[in-house]
Amino acid sequence: MLELHDISKKFGDFSLDGISLEVKHGEYYVVLGMSGAGKSLLLEMIAGLVTPDNGTIIINGKDITRERIQNRRVGLVFQDHAIFPHLTVRENIAYGLHNRKITKEEIRRRTATLAQQMNIAMLLQRRPSTLSGGELQRVALARTLASDPMLLLLDEPLASLDVQIRSGLRRLLRQIHQNGQTIIHVTHDYEEAISLATRVAVLHEGKIVQSGTADEVFHRPQSEFVAHFIGIRNFFPAALTAVPGHTDGTATAVVNDTVRVTLLSGHPPRMGNIMIRGEDIVISRKKAVTSAVNNFEGTVTDIHPGIHGMELHIDAGIHLVAVITKQSLNDLEIKEGDTVWASFKASAVRFIES
Repeated sequence: MLELHDISKKFGDFSLDGISLEVKHGEYYVVLGMSGAGKSLLLEMIAGLVTPDNGTIIINGKDITRERIQNRRVGLVFQDHAIFPHLTVRENIAYGLHNRKITKEEIRRRTATLAQQMNIAMLLQRRPSTLSGGELQRVALARTLASDPMLLLLDEPLASLDVQIRSGLRRLLRQIHQNGQTIIHVTHDYEEAISLATRVAVLHEGKIVQSGTADEVFHRPQSEFVAHFIGIRNFFPAALTAVPGHTDGTATAVVNDTVRVTLLSGHPPRMGNIMIRGEDIVISRKKAVTSAVNNFEGTVTDIHPGIHGMELHIDAGIHLVAVITKQSLNDLEIKEGDTVWASFKASAVRFIES
């Protein structure tokens, strides 16, 4: 469907460098990165608003690197909607159809169908100034889809919306994708990517640092940056060593030359990184009788709300971050400065090669 080969673009002091990726027909491809990573610039090159300095852009086997915008069959939805304020919702949706060889009846039919799909049929006579942010984004989607693009590009489409509206628009985007639309969606929100993506590329300082299925990227990050970006706090450089006498894959990872963490690994001894999800760490006041082989006593240095629960920061020779519910925190009556035990199974530890 879409292929980018070694795309580079210098833009002021910033540059995209050697971007290569492939988006297959029917995929929901999310480009995930922090603000300033180059996500919007990448979309603008695919859409034809910006020409790359180097590399090629191919859609369905055709090189479109320098093709006119009108000939690309690519639709771009901007973060700020870019809705024409002087036109009604109906006129906005139909705007791109008037210069095509389409009858007025077909324009009316297509506009009505899209308005129904986007759940904005009751708004067709309204002006943009009377609409909410979520309604404006639905109008922008309908207007872009009216031109029947092969590829739909979304530039942070949910960024400025509140939680409830974002949830509704996520459902709408999933429905559009399920109807067969190929989508590239750029965002800084990894939960958005988890919710929508079939494939993900992580963009950092103008380069793709990891790509793969959503499961691969979010469960097997390949760098400290990716791990921290997607919310994994426990990521440590470590030396992997075998455990003598064990044939079940049990190994030891040595962190900071002193802290030993037991894990299951098929790797030979080598340098790398270990990763532990905060949700897999069990917190107790006393050393628990448990099947978990990793048990660390430490001091609570910080407690604060996180995305998935309350985060406890524990100094146990390494800086561990555990995630527990607010109810568990209250039941354990833990406060900063308390001594606790942090426990996790060997199977909860992942080793990532350097």
